[in-house]
Amino acid sequence: MDLIKHKNIVLKSFREFLADAIFPESDEKLPLIIFVHGYKGYKDWGAWELMGEKLAKAGFYFVKFNFSHNGTTIENPKEFADLEAFGQNNYSKELDDLEVVINHFKNQKEVDPDEVILLGHSRGGGISVIKASENKSISKLITLASVSTLDRFPKDEAFENWKKEGVYFVENARTHQNMPHYFQFYQDFENNKERLDVEKACVKLDIPALFIHGTKDESVKPEHSENLHRWTKASQIKWIENANHTFGAKEPWDDKELPIGLELATERIINFIKKN
Repeated sequence: MDLIKHKNIVLKSFREFLADAIFPESDEKLPLIIFVHGYKGYKDWGAWELMGEKLAKAGFYFVKFNFSHNGTTIENPKEFADLEAFGQNNYSKELDDLEVVINHFKNQKEVDPDEVILLGHSRGGGISVIKASENKSISKLITLASVSTLDRFPKDEAFENWKKEGVYFVENARTHQNMPHYFQFYQDFENNKERLDVEKACVKLDIPALFIHGTKDESVKPEHSENLHRWTKASQIKWIENANHTFGAKEPWDDKELPIGLELATERIINFIKKN
């Protein structure tokens, strides 16, 4: 099947950011899947492109994008070239970015505006839960290795040091960059605590939801997806046995095939959408 690809579409919220669309040629309008990356993620990371191709071949209009403050730039979408922007990121900005993406792509001529599906990985899963509870155009929610709380900040002495210094750094194990987190990140969370409560967002959901998690996730424990499932009415949970946080994918991903864990997860996604 021939796929149409529109790469590096420029969108703008607080600042410009990039999005990709992958979809099959079709005479019918297609369900829209928007992939929401997680912490220290970006649209071209690992095997996300291959996942998008598989979903497009299954009959979906697949979109992935870089959050405006994820540290990448228009010129360097695969590198953390702007650590100042990374440090100025927060959950409210991510929710606003996602709103821009939804509004842009649901109005494309190839898209069925009544079928808008969010697919969030890790922290992007928590953001997707909240957006699905807020935006009535979302018809289905799917998460991969999602967090069940956005309160994932330093505690105790580390928190006091962050408050005093105004910044703390996390080393990126792959790039060895020291990535800043300014205290405004926590302040945004505190100022919007009601809105950013993932549990309350789940309780409000009345759309079909699927929570997928690897049983060997080293970064976000499987209990997080159990929480999401317990809090959400019309939800299902699917386990990928022995899969890690990225379902076997890594950066760079040079293979032409999906890792087995992500292949299985993608099949679960396709089956869920087609049955609901």
